[in-house]
Amino acid sequence: MDGWAGAWTGGRRAVHLGNVADFNDQFLAAGMDAAQRARRLRQAHHYAGMAACYSPEPALLVLPGEVERAWIDWLARELAWGPVELYSGIAPGGTLAEALAARPALAARIAAGPGPVVAWGRTAAHGAGPALAAVRRYESKAAAHRLFAELAPDHPGIVVPRQEQPDSPRRAARRLTARAGRGLTTVVKSPHGVGGYGTVVVTPQQLFAAGGGRALLRRLVRDEVLPPGGALLLEEYVDGGRAEHLRDLTFDAVIGEDGRVHPVGVGAMEVDGTRYLGVTVGPGVVPPGAAATAERFGLAVGERLAADGHRGWYDVDFVTDRERRLAPTETNLRLTGPAIAFVLRARLDQVRGPGHLVRTLDGMPLGARLSQEALYDHLDRLRPRCARLGVTLLPLVVTAGYEPEPAVGLALAARAAADGAPNAAEAADAAQALDAAEALVGAANQALGRMFEALR
Repeated sequence: MDGWAGAWTGGRRAVHLGNVADFNDQFLAAGMDAAQRARRLRQAHHYAGMAACYSPEPALLVLPGEVERAWIDWLARELAWGPVELYSGIAPGGTLAEALAARPALAARIAAGPGPVVAWGRTAAHGAGPALAAVRRYESKAAAHRLFAELAPDHPGIVVPRQEQPDSPRRAARRLTARAGRGLTTVVKSPHGVGGYGTVVVTPQQLFAAGGGRALLRRLVRDEVLPPGGALLLEEYVDGGRAEHLRDLTFDAVIGEDGRVHPVGVGAMEVDGTRYLGVTVGPGVVPPGAAATAERFGLAVGERLAADGHRGWYDVDFVTDRERRLAPTETNLRLTGPAIAFVLRARLDQVRGPGHLVRTLDGMPLGARLSQEALYDHLDRLRPRCARLGVTLLPLVVTAGYEPEPAVGLALAARAAADGAPNAAEAADAAQALDAAEALVGAANQALGRMFEALR
């Protein structure tokens, strides 16, 4: 099989490991207390439900949280999978690597196949070497920024925001206050973070309302917006003006074992402040000019990552400025939420025909706390309503429905053309169908709260 799917799994059914918590754990701040670390691991275990769609067709799936078989059967029906071995609930409190160390029979089953093993990201459990070193180097937003600045002069349409790294928290607070005094908004970043954690946009008004830079930074640590201790990066805020529809873009690619870089695609992300919410991928989603600019730069980044030893999935995230230039903000040497959307699009195109748009919604709020059984019934009632809009509903994150702030992760897919490549009007119609389905599901989720209030 050619292209990125061949480089990723050789076109074979794969073993999927939901090791999101393991990957994140290697970058957690040293000053984080046990309770906060436990909360971070728990959130990551929920997100590991995405592991079902790490590749176009799983053969064996290992999940840290308990997932009922019915969810996998739902996906298998829609995506034409063969039988999937499921091992779930194996690491409710720790990391997947810790759990597998205590279950040698399961570890041996994973090692035996039946296909290549794919994981969220590389950790020490995969062995040391240049690949792990590359991950630990370029997952740093400081190292990624230096790479962007080095490559950008050869790429028209790319602008790299200025970044500085103060040598102490006190110095960071002073520099942040000085910037606010000049009327400048600043993006404050921890060198490592995922999904928006460890990154915050600070306006002058917010800083002075908090009582200055030191008071604001203390509050952000207390509120678990920023990790405790460690370095901070101060980055120029890129004003997108009215370019909100295409404000946040991602380019994804796969580096094969031979070091060749295979582009996957460019998607339009939905980001609230700095918190990633989801992505839409497929024909017509990103204008050709912006997609080409992102791809050229993203491939150049990938060539450098490959030269430094990285193998596997990576992405480059961008924000759009007022002149429609793309500003790279970070690179992720792992799977991400958008990677799942690209995988789903590839599988749907393969089994149903080309032309799909896919939107992932990683944490849609629920109006009430639901068990997995009740959540299944709720989504099953929505499935035919989405189908009448021409949209396929796919459950992804199904274990967070009973959290204090309950949520569910979903994918929505619509086919833009019955055969061949869709034209602009067909792509627009598919995007509108996704909008309608998202609105339908969101309203139904919120109505759950009113339903339970009626029972009081």
